[in-house]
Amino acid sequence: MKRLGRLFAALMLLALIAATLLLWPRLTPAPPGLPPLTGTVDRIVIEKSARRMALIRDGEELRVYPIALGFSPEGDKEREGDGRTPEGEYRIDRRNEHSAYHLSLGLDYPQPEDRARAQAGGYSPGGDIMIHGQPNSLPENLMVKGDWTLGCIALSNAGMREIWAVAPIGTVVEIRP
Repeated sequence: MKRLGRLFAALMLLALIAATLLLWPRLTPAPPGLPPLTGTVDRIVIEKSARRMALIRDGEELRVYPIALGFSPEGDKEREGDGRTPEGEYRIDRRNEHSAYHLSLGLDYPQPEDRARAQAGGYSPGGDIMIHGQPNSLPENLMVKGDWTLGCIALSNAGMREIWAVAPIGTVVEIRP
């Protein structure tokens, strides 16, 4: 009986370790930094299917960053809590250096058509869609792997600092499927 108890305890410990490994955020090192940009950009283009964000100035692609999206990225954002990242053209309308994530640039989502659609459907369109870095609780050189946000666009902290420096309020952000 004692032997069975020890076996059961060992199996429970293994199950707990396996569950922890499966549920723990997967961390990967951030990509190495590039020399900083100067001036401002005209546009930020986000391609959801490619998980890529590009900074554009005078029609030229200056930088490209790998990104993470909402936890359910397929399709346009419809309502609060759906885990989708919206699609369309937006503008940066606020900056938050005290965000829960490393810096954040807010987008002017929802647009009037998003509000109208949500009102007709009887639900909230959601809001607070941001471009931001990693959670402040992570060490600087780590990134959460995969699509993990609630609908925001996330990238490395180094990339976010670079974007922060060249994307003022009013910068156009185009989010493509």
